[in-house]
Amino acid sequence: MAGKIILVTGGARSGKSTFAEKLAARGKQSVGYIATAQVLDREMGYRVKLHQQRRPDNWQTYEAPFGADKAIAEAATGHKVLLFDCITLYLSNLLCLSPEAELTEEKAYAMLEEQVGKLLAAARQAALQGTTTIFVTNEVGAGIVPENKLARLYRDLSGLANQKLAAAADEVYAVMAGIPVNLKKLNALLEQEKDG
Repeated sequence: MAGKIILVTGGARSGKSTFAEKLAARGKQSVGYIATAQVLDREMGYRVKLHQQRRPDNWQTYEAPFGADKAIAEAATGHKVLLFDCITLYLSNLLCLSPEAELTEEKAYAMLEEQVGKLLAAARQAALQGTTTIFVTNEVGAGIVPENKLARLYRDLSGLANQKLAAAADEVYAVMAGIPVNLKKLNALLEQEKDG
């Protein structure tokens, strides 16, 4: 049986990671956890610790702040479910590789196309092997317009990455206040009503 691609999105502290963890655990299958965070300060260290404490001991973690497509391919050989947490941290890692002065919009958009393309290709290959990949991401564009150019670029790239992943996903969930909504199912119902 083929696997799926699932996208879980939401704002900060919306409950999206907790929901994605429940999705990953529901089949009682082996889970590979693709961790994209880099612990560069105490705040991030605390956040990572919270995530680690929630994960079952039998989940295998793959540290992938870069080259996450390779981590997906590696993890898919031994697991039926992969949980990728998260896209926006991964994108931030990639953006920070280039000095801000050298980061043009053209380079950033090309990087986004390439990197999201690699992630989706790896997830599609995993699905052919029967592995489901659950991507977690953030909705970063729902608040105040950032005051600096890099932050605005990050916001825009995050939104585009989310759109590309959502278009390719079999299921898309938005989580708000801990409550998940299946967006693709809701969209299909609305389309039925419109056509009927």
